[in-house]
Amino acid sequence: MRSAGSAPEESINPVAVEAMREEGIDIAANAPKLLMTDAVGASDAVITMGCGDACPIFPGKRYEDWELDDPAGAGIEDVRAIRDEIRGRVETLIAELLPERAG
Repeated sequence: MRSAGSAPEESINPVAVEAMREEGIDIAANAPKLLMTDAVGASDAVITMGCGDACPIFPGKRYEDWELDDPAGAGIEDVRAIRDEIRGRVETLIAELLPERAG
């Protein structure tokens, strides 16, 4: 799994760091990364969150655009809701891609 953006910020949102830490996931040492064409080419599924034409397109790849609220400037309650929405979508995606791991 890779995470990157078409216009990454200089640092990770500290509220997102806090929300993820609540779930036992420490992302504090991570840094935003630029989405590179080779990363998309090497992926089986590409999940975008509003990057539009800035995201590279490769024929034959599975693409989904998840419309989510932007956590930038949001409080912890809103960021928790975004985190939980992403978790649900990831779980659904895993079940679709790897049905033997579902349930």
